[in-house]
Amino acid sequence: MSEQSAPSPTPAAELSSDPASPLPQEIASALKRDSSGLVAAIVQQHDTNEVLMLGWMDDEALHRTMTSGRVTFYSRSRQEYWRKGDTSGHVQFVKSVALDCDGDALLIRVDQIGAACHTGTRTCFDGRDFTVVTGHRE
Repeated sequence: MSEQSAPSPTPAAELSSDPASPLPQEIASALKRDSSGLVAAIVQQHDTNEVLMLGWMDDEALHRTMTSGRVTFYSRSRQEYWRKGDTSGHVQFVKSVALDCDGDALLIRVDQIGAACHTGTRTCFDGRDFTVVTGHRE
């Protein structure tokens, strides 16, 4: 029987100096998490800039997203990780990840396959517009 070497760590794991976080230290320290340890993740179609959905990530979900090429969220209601598209086939392929200026929101740019919303619509915002008074430039 041949011995198999242990898989080499991902670049993010190699850079992390916080044993509690799988993220590189510079990313982990920049995140401003809520009281549950989560950060809002806005998902946007990379080529059209269409806003698709909002999900939640902790450090592990962000690490999985950054190192797998697929988006992983943390479900607040089920208290578990879920990778978009594993059951529906509506996969989100990661194109980029950015942190906002306050450190409390992520922008995940993706190539969305199929519907982004669990209701079957392209985005979680389809058909949910409010009536508003619009502003105009002077």
